[in-house]
Amino acid sequence: MYRCDSMSFRGRFVRELGACGSLLLVLVLAPGAFGASQHERAVCPGPAAAGDARCLAHVALDAHGTVTTAIAPPAGWYGPGQFHGAYELPASTASAQTIAIVDAYDDPTVRSDLTEYDRAYAISNLESCKSSSEGGCFLKVNQRGEAKNYPKANSGWALEIALDVETAHEICQNCKVVLVEASSSSTTNLDAAEETAVRLGASEISNSWGTESEYSGEVSENIHFNHPGIAITVASGDKGYAHFGYPAASPDVIDAGGTTLKLTATANAYGPYSWAGESTWSGSGSGCSLYFKAQEWQANALNWTLTGCSASRGVADVAADANPETGAAVYDTTRYYGSSGWFHVGGTSLASPLIAGVYALAGNAAGVEYPGSIPYGHAGSLHDVTEGAATGGCSTTACAAGTGYDGPSGLGTPAGLGGF
Repeated sequence: MYRCDSMSFRGRFVRELGACGSLLLVLVLAPGAFGASQHERAVCPGPAAAGDARCLAHVALDAHGTVTTAIAPPAGWYGPGQFHGAYELPASTASAQTIAIVDAYDDPTVRSDLTEYDRAYAISNLESCKSSSEGGCFLKVNQRGEAKNYPKANSGWALEIALDVETAHEICQNCKVVLVEASSSSTTNLDAAEETAVRLGASEISNSWGTESEYSGEVSENIHFNHPGIAITVASGDKGYAHFGYPAASPDVIDAGGTTLKLTATANAYGPYSWAGESTWSGSGSGCSLYFKAQEWQANALNWTLTGCSASRGVADVAADANPETGAAVYDTTRYYGSSGWFHVGGTSLASPLIAGVYALAGNAAGVEYPGSIPYGHAGSLHDVTEGAATGGCSTTACAAGTGYDGPSGLGTPAGLGGF
């Protein structure tokens, strides 16, 4: 029998029946075709206006279309034990690393929410930084780098911020986490926040947002994402094939595609669960860029030619769990649609900070001009995702799973730190 967590299922039958039943459904339900299903909702609805970006998180809904919340994290919603066990990740890094989270608007409760998240999962509480140079702490700044004068609050982006900060911390539990809040969702402000993250010494930067589609001006804007020695991860998108935007199209970032992660309640050295398989998520942004060329290492990937991208940049590079039905437990007390507490959240917005955390655990980005090249040189150390939902109606692996490189999952998902 599948156990819901590291505790005995039988001893918790009455109290956890609903949560355990949800977990069993999570492992067998198929995602909707080419994007959101009736069981999920985009946290930041679109389309975004020209020149603006939207966050790419998706929140799970119940059978009545209501946002699913809980007063405690149900056993079937993934947390540190599930992600560390499935992806065989240590809890901390041996080298000092700073993960920056770039998002728009303010999450006024992120500090207290992170403390509650840590308490609920019994992981080390990430204390607030006393200065911008301190390590192993949490710092919130505006797009100018000030720990004050924050932008106005936005409930959708606040849930995105909670997902990003809590995921980055749960993956690398001794990393410094710096939240940079852009004044708005305009690409101009988000680009400024990106530069602030670099200036504050980020070794990894996670971006769980993007424009609705590509545009010719992204080529000149790419200077904000071309920072050698920094692992810049970007959510690949949530609307499937040919619906990714920018900065996902940039050849200088690490695009995080999305999967459906399956577990078995078999303990290993990293946690109470183990990887039981992975398939592509239908919403994962994938395809070929209209304006950027593929980096040499991408064009040399196994079965790259099957994508039909030819010399164009392909999306994604790697992947991680994103299906909201196998999503993460996120604690957020900034009310979203009238609700607060624990939410069940996915989207490639989950994959981006997760992959940033894996890069931080590996600690290799600073020694490589373009950290996105690292997995391409170590593809054999990843889980190759070869099955699952298509992300659109194309006839190539730009929108369908395949051996080696494919658009929805890139080279694959973490299987320890060897691929990073």
